[in-house]
Amino acid sequence: MPNLGPTELFIVLIIVVLLFGVGRVSRIGGELGSAVANFRKGLQQGAKESAEESNPTETA
Repeated sequence: MPNLGPTELFIVLIIVVLLFGVGRVSRIGGELGSAVANFRKGLQQGAKESAEESNPTETA
């Protein structure tokens, strides 16, 4: 895998902005951020449900 430094990443960012425009890149970034947040939330809920299934407590 090629080693990308800060200069190469900056050049790629400039090319992406030129191709898609600032508005679309901003929207994609926001959607990506919300997707990551939802993914983490789902992982936490899955871990909580898994822990509840492995350690059942009686509530009666």
